[in-house]
Amino acid sequence: MHDDGFFGEKVAATYDQDCAGAFAEAEIEATATFLARLAGSGRALELGIGTGRIAVPLSTRGVPVRGIELSQAMATRLLEKSDSIGVTIGDFSTTRVDGEFKLAYLVFNTIMNLTTQAAQVACFRNVADHLVVGGHFAIECLLPDLQRLPFGETIRPFSVTETHLGFDEYDVVRQGQVSHHFSLRNGAWVRNSMPFRYVWPSELDLMAEMAGMSLVERWSGWNREPFTNLSPKHVSIWRKDR
Repeated sequence: MHDDGFFGEKVAATYDQDCAGAFAEAEIEATATFLARLAGSGRALELGIGTGRIAVPLSTRGVPVRGIELSQAMATRLLEKSDSIGVTIGDFSTTRVDGEFKLAYLVFNTIMNLTTQAAQVACFRNVADHLVVGGHFAIECLLPDLQRLPFGETIRPFSVTETHLGFDEYDVVRQGQVSHHFSLRNGAWVRNSMPFRYVWPSELDLMAEMAGMSLVERWSGWNREPFTNLSPKHVSIWRKDR
């Protein structure tokens, strides 16, 4: 843990390659199209903007995008891709940027990088302070794999390949989750572990209500797949009502 959080230069240098699945063209197209519809002719704010996986294609659709990012190393990668996206360095649960926005969004489970409930609540309030009335807040977030966790066990594998081993370690009392990655690089295994706080959709709805927002849509993906009890993730949209 350092000034860039858990996404320092070591992670940023290979982030786009390590998360190649999330950079699939069809996934990016669906996400950017969905968000562009919500933004309309207004401005968009991405919290945890990272290397610009979504911000860059959203910007090319004519949506003015600003970002908040804790990691200078990640932001540097973004600025190498685009000089039209402004980035403010800071904790996205509390950091303010100038102006108002029609859309704010968190993708790829980033709400879970806030590892306390208080920080997640603060994030919703911070978003509400940035949005115009009638603006929307979108979150893409996985659902914890607890249905497959045998009673008393704490670890579930999520990736087992010749070059990558991934294990999620759960603390069901505190809603804690640590993702352990073991990657084979240059003939040696490299470990990287990051802490998260998993959060339930209903819990997010309550956070939204506390911040003056209400749920308007919930899907299983960016192509508006129905959200069911078998969905591995959700895409939820709240509107600022006041």
